Amino acid sequence: MIFPIGDDNSDRTTTPIVTYALIAINILVFVFLQGLGANEQFTYAFSTVPQEIVTGEDIARPVVIEAAGQRAQIPLQPTPGSVYLTLLTSMFMHGSIMHIFGNMLYLWIFGDNIEHALGRVRYLIFYLVTGLIASLAHVFSTMAFGGNPYIPSLGASGAISGVLGGYLLLFPRRQVRVIMLRMLTTVPAIVAIGIWFLFQLLEGYLTRGPEAGGGVAYAAHIGGFIAGLALVKFFAIGRAAQKQ
Repeated sequence: MIFPIGDDNSDRTTTPIVTYALIAINILVFVFLQGLGANEQFTYAFSTVPQEIVTGEDIARPVVIEAAGQRAQIPLQPTPGSVYLTLLTSMFMHGSIMHIFGNMLYLWIFGDNIEHALGRVRYLIFYLVTGLIASLAHVFSTMAFGGNPYIPSLGASGAISGVLGGYLLLFPRRQVRVIMLRMLTTVPAIVAIGIWFLFQLLEGYLTRGPEAGGGVAYAAHIGGFIAGLALVKFFAIGRAAQKQ
């Protein structure tokens, strides 16, 4: 498996203010609003529940789910305002310290280059749009493959997957520093991100079915990535050609 730790930023001439702000917001939400994951009332109120998105109805009661042969109770909370707002709010919440660390590391490495390529305003819109598409992809896959629609999803992974898709298309030959087979080396972005995406496809295939919708939302990763590939050139219209 490949673990990225950095990339070539030698041609970046702007400060990635939006990327820094997104990282800061995610951390602040996790620390102060989610209480490092301990505040279940906030987390279960603002995470995305596929059943709520499909029906438009807020589910404010405990639900019992079964996954991997075990039963568990999820104390779903009332969502202030429309349940559709959770498609946005869930993008800024995380389930654990390792969850937010991994996501913010990827955003730190790859987000600044996309921000430089698109410009700050376009980059922010691109990030939010691909994140929303990723969340909808997760909802669709959960319903289509018989997943449990009451299991909430949260995390910036879908939006960051969109950033990865855009990065792969704009900078396929950009060198990325990675740890691979316990060695520190550099590989082209098409290798680093390509392997990551193949892993998402494999895991998404293996985890489809009755237990889909729990654990890692691979459909959101795949949906966000494809959205990033499809939209980045549109968002880059009128911007100067970027070095690969």
